[in-house]
Amino acid sequence: MSIILLGPPGAGKGTQAKILEKKRGYVQLSTGDMLRNAVSEGSDLGNKAKEIMNKGEFVPDEIMVGIISEKIKSLGKANFILDGFPRTEGQAVALEKLLKIRSRSLFAVIELKVDDDLLIERVTGRFTCSECGAVYNDSFKVPKNLGVCDFCGNTHFSRRSDDSREVMENRLGVYHKHTAPLLEFYENRGLLRSVDGMSSSEEVEIQISGILDDKIAAKG
Repeated sequence: MSIILLGPPGAGKGTQAKILEKKRGYVQLSTGDMLRNAVSEGSDLGNKAKEIMNKGEFVPDEIMVGIISEKIKSLGKANFILDGFPRTEGQAVALEKLLKIRSRSLFAVIELKVDDDLLIERVTGRFTCSECGAVYNDSFKVPKNLGVCDFCGNTHFSRRSDDSREVMENRLGVYHKHTAPLLEFYENRGLLRSVDGMSSSEEVEIQISGILDDKIAAKG
């Protein structure tokens, strides 16, 4: 079973992918995480992608398709969630070809619909626990005890350098230009479903689970 989560940066795709990974046993394929790891490791891929990512622009298709191809191959028949890929119609077509080669197909494409202005506020105020990765926000979700993680008690937090307003506005512009057209691409294939991405993570989880359960039941 192969699922795509679509939505602009900061919409909550990663959070929902991790929930599906934990509760349904899917494997999360986050191109963002893979690229950030490559950057931190100083690999050839990381060096090529670093400047592009810092500007909030898309990494070229040939790099992303290569990463996804190798990852899907390594998974065998395991169920997976794509978080951050595809981002262009070219990548979507390439993904269809990759899946067909491996006798696989997409089960569902789920869009997390969000409001741009609220999303910018959510993302620019975001910070994470350096120990366990718990996500907080200056406006929406601060630790119960200021400066102390609710989950692990750590007192060190970090903010991503690409969470600035300028970079976020650029990333949203790029998303609407290149990725939003994928909504029609997948709608025409009968795969697209949408949820309210501005709801709480728990409410979004319920919506996504309902979509998946309905599709599973329909396939009988």
